[in-house]
Amino acid sequence: MHNAASVSASLGSMGLLRLFGVSWPWSLAAGLGFYLGTSSWKYFYIAARTAKRDLNGLYVLMRVKVALWRYMRNGSNIPSIFAQTVKRHPNKPALIYEATGEIWTFTQLDEMSNAVAHWARGQGWVSGDVVALFMESRPLQVALWLGLAKVGVEAALINFNLRNDSLVHCVGVSGSRAIVFGTELADAMSEVSSSMNQAMVRFSTGDLGAEHLALPGAQPLDPILALSPKHHPTPCVPPKGMNDRLFYIYTSGTTGLPKAAIVVHSRYYRIAAFGYFAFRMSPVDIIYDCLPLYHSAGNIMGVGQCLIHGLTVVVKKKFSASRFWEDCIKYNCTVVQYIGEICRYLLSQPVRPSEKGHKVRLAVGNGLRPSVWEAFTERFGVAQIGEFYGATECNCSIANMDGKVGACGFNSRILPNIYPIRLVRVDEDSMELVRDSRGLCVTCRPGEPGLLVGRINQQDPLRRFDGYANQDATKKKIAHNVFKKNDSAYLSGDVLVMDEFGYMYFRDRGGDTFRWRGENVSTTEVEGVLSSLLCQTDVAVYGVTVAGVEGKAGMAAIADTTGTFDCNSFLQKVQHALPSYARPVFLRILPQVDTTGTFKIQKTRLQREGYDPRRSTDQIYFLNTRAACYEAVDEELYNAIAEGRMSL
Repeated sequence: MHNAASVSASLGSMGLLRLFGVSWPWSLAAGLGFYLGTSSWKYFYIAARTAKRDLNGLYVLMRVKVALWRYMRNGSNIPSIFAQTVKRHPNKPALIYEATGEIWTFTQLDEMSNAVAHWARGQGWVSGDVVALFMESRPLQVALWLGLAKVGVEAALINFNLRNDSLVHCVGVSGSRAIVFGTELADAMSEVSSSMNQAMVRFSTGDLGAEHLALPGAQPLDPILALSPKHHPTPCVPPKGMNDRLFYIYTSGTTGLPKAAIVVHSRYYRIAAFGYFAFRMSPVDIIYDCLPLYHSAGNIMGVGQCLIHGLTVVVKKKFSASRFWEDCIKYNCTVVQYIGEICRYLLSQPVRPSEKGHKVRLAVGNGLRPSVWEAFTERFGVAQIGEFYGATECNCSIANMDGKVGACGFNSRILPNIYPIRLVRVDEDSMELVRDSRGLCVTCRPGEPGLLVGRINQQDPLRRFDGYANQDATKKKIAHNVFKKNDSAYLSGDVLVMDEFGYMYFRDRGGDTFRWRGENVSTTEVEGVLSSLLCQTDVAVYGVTVAGVEGKAGMAAIADTTGTFDCNSFLQKVQHALPSYARPVFLRILPQVDTTGTFKIQKTRLQREGYDPRRSTDQIYFLNTRAACYEAVDEELYNAIAEGRMSL
């Protein structure tokens, strides 16, 4: 605001001098002098340092915006955009399945998705119906949701790590009429079969073992698709456009259980296109995608480059640090995807010739710490890091386009309103917004941490917020009177900090979630599971920082009033009830858990004391995954963990 006022005053002084007959050169000099005299000379310094970056960002923004406008005007959607890609590259490899070496050309992917569309229509499903997909990453998963989209049916992409109540919840909240599951997850399906809606049709894909042949009502899908027509289906009526629903991706939230985030066609295009243009990809690139396809990073930022821009994507069923660079060499990959943990795992591997014999020039992802960043690029010879920030459902994504180490993106300091996002002050304990005397949010100064928010405009595909399948969950992510009176903005839940040049750095994930192993872990969900396993014992779950490790490791403080807590029995129950990333890495056994007067669990002190045995008389345990047991943390073990000598 100060810069804007100074500019206005400077222009006003120039105009006044011209009115009195002063020449243009003298008027311009006087205006510049007035501006510098208002202590805003730094504006010019910042502009000079960031103009090239900001102009490049504006170019990317306009390319995406113009393309979206054109697609919306033409009534396009993701399947129709993919159809144009198929015409450009009919025989080019679209997807390569690393597990088998199977190659799907664009024509083959198109034909398989057509077969899916005809199958879906034969089931009587219509536009707006939902089908859940529960399988490990493979090309067929892409063909399934794409084929469903061709006839207006929406897929619910279920995290294949989920089990029991979480799995039942995710399938149920989507309102799915059917579920397609991979046979590798038949055991998980068997466990919840009786808890699911019995009217929901079940299909399996893959080789179903004899022990699962009696899975109630499961029909083999592969032979059905083999006999299904391969020609294009007739479009659904009315046809779906760019602002209609494409599929659901699940994300952990403050309500405890995963939320089904709505992904519309324009959002899918926007995420993929921003990545493509911001990081200067091209159709000749080959992407190594080792991230799960139920995530937006793997399925949109990765596979989206294939469907929209014609890149070849290598689909890896499961990340392998030892095979990573060998795979990149084998398939001539030029782009790799990561989360911060992946880069750290690769650095922990012994030196191999393959780590310098690859053609990878770009690594795209998020969560890369500055120390890991520089070590990664230097050791593996990757020229460019494409770090970005953005949850599946958010409208305030940012990207690091010029390789600033540690930054997850930027916003212009000289033209901040071009992309209306802000960091605003919050109470970091309660995550409540801090407001000024007018009732508006307070914008953070450079260096001051704040909550990232984005102004909502439902008429602008870059600014819209589509929320979740659950409307109550959607309302909790929207604040009003943020930038100005009567506006609305999306609340990211993440605390970032911005430097004087507009570069933003991830500081923490606020609220009731923390990030571990590339997953958002809901503390309230884990608390509920653990408390149930321990006969409703008070449990506090929170994330703790471990030096040199991305994200936060889960820690559970458990009330044990009888002194009979059994770590081994507890671990067996936890392994059955929770996915690996949600299992507590540390335990703290204490007489009682602190609560407020309204019986809300307090975690501030627990988080501050962490897993250091010197700061508490409570017994603390560490999950040694290699030994498959919890070990008591003494000073020697604490130092080994803190110094990175003990693997987490």
